[in-house]
Parts: sequence; structure tokens; C-alpha cells
Amino acid sequence: MASEPAGQIAAQAVAEPPAAAKLGPHPQATLPPLPFDPEPPARPMDVVRAAYKFAAEHPEILSYVPCYCGCERAGHRGSEDCFVTARDANGDVTQWEPHGMT
Repeated sequence: MASEPAGQIAAQAVAEPPAAAKLGPHPQATLPPLPFDPEPPARPMDVVRAAYKFAAEHPEILSYVPCYCGCERAGHRGSEDCFVTARDANGDVTQWEPHGMT
């Protein structure tokens, strides 16, 4: 049985980064309105706004942070998906995910 070189093994262990992570830090001048529900958010509005802004501007972090609420059953791959539904070709947020309000 032949042994693989260490570099080859390391290359196999590296997964392709999530698409949003490739954006890197992404400051945004404008953001869409937050997705308010008839219910008030679970946290104070300043905290909610800050969390959504962070999600918009730091996909390179949140796309690697797992979500612990079980939303992976809804297709979420990481915490970025709990806040952002869609980005345009430049990476700017065009639609929020209401799940982040909870």
C-alpha cells in the first residue's frame, strides 16, 4: 500500500469555502429594511440591528459559524444564512432572513 505525500493529504482535507466567505469583510453603505414580524424581536432593536449589520458586512466569519437552533433542517449552512437570504452580484445584501430576529 503506497503512502500519500503529506501535502496531498492536507489538500484533500481543505473544503471549498462557502461562497459568501469569499467576499471577505464587506462594508455596505445601505442595507434593506429589517424583516419585522408582527411579534417584537427577542432582543433590543439596537442589538438586532447590530447583528444584522455584522452579518451583512462579515460573511467571511458568519458563514463558518454553525447555527445551533436546528435551522440546518431548513437548508441553512451556517449563521450567515440565519440573517441573509440574498446578495447581489457585488455581495451587497438585497434580502434579509427573518430567522435572525428570534
